[in-house]
Amino acid sequence: MTKKLSSMTRQELLDLQKEVDAALKDYAKRKKKEALAAAQKAALEHGFSLDEVLGGKSTSGPKSPPKYANPKDPSQTWTGRGRQPGWIKEALASGKSLDDMAI
Repeated sequence: MTKKLSSMTRQELLDLQKEVDAALKDYAKRKKKEALAAAQKAALEHGFSLDEVLGGKSTSGPKSPPKYANPKDPSQTWTGRGRQPGWIKEALASGKSLDDMAI
């Protein structure tokens, strides 16, 4: 930039500020992406996925608690979100309702 800040108008300074803010956001996004790639690479070099190293926690937010359990195997649960597991489909096909499997 060849123009000195002291000789710029207020509007030119505000425009420059917007450009700098956008450039800083873009820079941070690129650096986070690089850091994630480096962390994944380091985990793989040690024979793990990044999720395994971080304790299986995802960064997408908290998990929903399960609402339904398989009567034949209570360790199989479903939150009621996403695709229905096979055991839910089988139970519904055999005449059971979701209420029958509610926790």
